[in-house]
Amino acid sequence: MTDTSVTLSDAAAKRIAAIIGSQAGKNALRVSVEGGGCSGFSYKFDLADSASDDDIIVEKNDAKVLIDSLSLVYMAGSEIDFVDNLLGQSFQIKNPNAVASCGCGTSFSI
Repeated sequence: MTDTSVTLSDAAAKRIAAIIGSQAGKNALRVSVEGGGCSGFSYKFDLADSASDDDIIVEKNDAKVLIDSLSLVYMAGSEIDFVDNLLGQSFQIKNPNAVASCGCGTSFSI
């Protein structure tokens, strides 16, 4: 299943393509939402070798992201970005549904 309600920035697509290109047997980045973290929910990032039946597939250039349908409820309308600054490198989710987030950038509340 393909869905465009979650998008990838150019920087994220480039970084995801580089990561999965260097990992044998892995062809996508899986992003999911789990309960926990300092704000109530947290994002989890894993490498995946295949999609599950309920996954939404977001593709841009050579990058592929898998998001399960339950996580998509919390991420609808989001942009996945990759930031490289003085504080370090990280994927960040720009989520319009989040009313609060913590300093780590991976925890949020709705």
